[in-house]
Amino acid sequence: MASLLNLLLFLLLQPLFSTANVYKLNQLRSDLISNPTPLNDTPPTLYFEVTKPIKLPKTKPCSQLILQHDFAYTYGKPPVFANYTPPSDCPSQNFSKIVLEWRATSKGRQFDRIFGVWLSGVELLRSCTAEPRPNGIVWSVEKDITRYYSLLQKNQTLAVYLGNLIDKTYTGVYHVNIRFHFYPAEASLHSYDQNVDNLASGYHSWADLILPISRNLPLNDGLWFEIENSTDTKLKEFVIPQNAYRAVLEVYVSFHENDESWYANPTNEYIAANNLSLPGNGPFREVVVSIDDQIVGAVWPFTVIFTGGVNPLLWRPITAIGSYNLPSYDIEITPFLGNILDGKSHKIGFNVTNALNVWYIDANLHIWLDKQSKRTEGQLVKHASLPLVVSLVSDFKGLNGTFITRTSRSVSSTGWVKSSNGNVTTQSVQEFYYGNTMVMGSNGNVQIVNQNIHFNDTVHSKLPSSIVQSLTSHKTFPLYLYTDYLEQKNNSYLLVTNISLGFIEKKTASAGSQFLKSSLKNLQNAEGNMVVKDHLVVSGVGNTQQVYIYHGGKSCYFRNISSSNYTILYDKVVNTCNNKPKSDWDFGLSRLWPFGAGII
Repeated sequence: MASLLNLLLFLLLQPLFSTANVYKLNQLRSDLISNPTPLNDTPPTLYFEVTKPIKLPKTKPCSQLILQHDFAYTYGKPPVFANYTPPSDCPSQNFSKIVLEWRATSKGRQFDRIFGVWLSGVELLRSCTAEPRPNGIVWSVEKDITRYYSLLQKNQTLAVYLGNLIDKTYTGVYHVNIRFHFYPAEASLHSYDQNVDNLASGYHSWADLILPISRNLPLNDGLWFEIENSTDTKLKEFVIPQNAYRAVLEVYVSFHENDESWYANPTNEYIAANNLSLPGNGPFREVVVSIDDQIVGAVWPFTVIFTGGVNPLLWRPITAIGSYNLPSYDIEITPFLGNILDGKSHKIGFNVTNALNVWYIDANLHIWLDKQSKRTEGQLVKHASLPLVVSLVSDFKGLNGTFITRTSRSVSSTGWVKSSNGNVTTQSVQEFYYGNTMVMGSNGNVQIVNQNIHFNDTVHSKLPSSIVQSLTSHKTFPLYLYTDYLEQKNNSYLLVTNISLGFIEKKTASAGSQFLKSSLKNLQNAEGNMVVKDHLVVSGVGNTQQVYIYHGGKSCYFRNISSSNYTILYDKVVNTCNNKPKSDWDFGLSRLWPFGAGII
């Protein structure tokens, strides 16, 4: 029984506007930031993303300030660098948790800015800045970076890119501190809760080596690759040690400019028929990943909305899901090791289906090494990457119409690797389903988008003992958008917006008779309106409600929170599983998610 449990632990551990108002949104984003309401003697506002707190050991952390910098004239410039040295004065060098803390303040006016943090080319964090107020703001991001343990044990160079501009209108400088917190392991580590929490990463332990699949220095801008269009493919050469027995590619993705709101982009047919100048290519996007021109997996990304997106008033002080800590996506490439264990150089490639400018993509290649041998061997036994299946139904007349897009894809691979652990056969399966219904009404001034992405991953490993380990993740990304542009008197207009956003995931892990599972439902609803006159925001309101529910064995977290125009109206937090307030849960879900409730 103990051996089975150990095996199990090994497994676990933009605009939304159409036609008439799309141009006004770009101006509106600028106007809203440029003309904030002056506040006197008001302390800085705390902005935050609702998420489950990191489960920390009870030990005292050894903390290091890695970087302190004021980001002002940094747009298009090289990243800011800092030397990193592992902690040497800790009572213990055995750490069970390592946390990156980003803490920043800003005051004045500024756009939302994308930024990244890399350690010797390995991306640790991708995030979006908060938009400041005249009285100032403060926000922080805490991310569990324990999976980068092996990287953090050596002297490295930290790189941070945050492209910012300062002029007489946009005055917000971002004052940033980055700290690493190292938590020594407790004397006894046997918590079932802790093992279930490891479902978040899918590992019982960290990889022995992490290779950066990012741009090489020196350069300006970030270390990510920039995908400009649907035919643009970026490649990175790499060589892996010949004693590797497992490999996982962790992919970071973000989308900007004409594809910031790709899920609301009209079809080219609609744009051409109405002689419009809009971002198009329809509402479907996917990131396709290849090794030596062979597709090994894909990413259908979560629809992150940045802090200036849709209606900036919605994300103050509660920011949109994932905007402060953009998710990364794991692709199991162990079945392909037999093709790349030859000691030669190989190429990882990225391209984006239907892409417009610009997508930022890079990756980290996590590799597990056989310390008992200098060389492993393997073979790709079976691989199937079926062509993307696309269905598009368009029914429009003039600027009004309905567009239904359906797509699906599957990628599966099976291969074996022989190491000192024996011969292990691994099967990886990815299945994707996508649906988007877009309605244009009121002569193009109303746009409604109802979208669902289903992103399923399964990894099975058959061990020499005939025991099968499996790790399965079922993700659902629902999105509902409504925007209405209404002309008013005196050269003004009213903008009405409503958005419902969800990140839902169920994970299961098994080894023999052992079985663990976790589930997450993170649901957000925001609504607001703004009156704009002569390119100035005259008045506006933004309301946001969010329900966050996590179950992981004996570890649970529940939060129901709402805000209106910078003010928290309600905030209920429960950290236990036994006394969960069922009435609160049911009320929060039913009130929060009026659209597509069946997915819950």
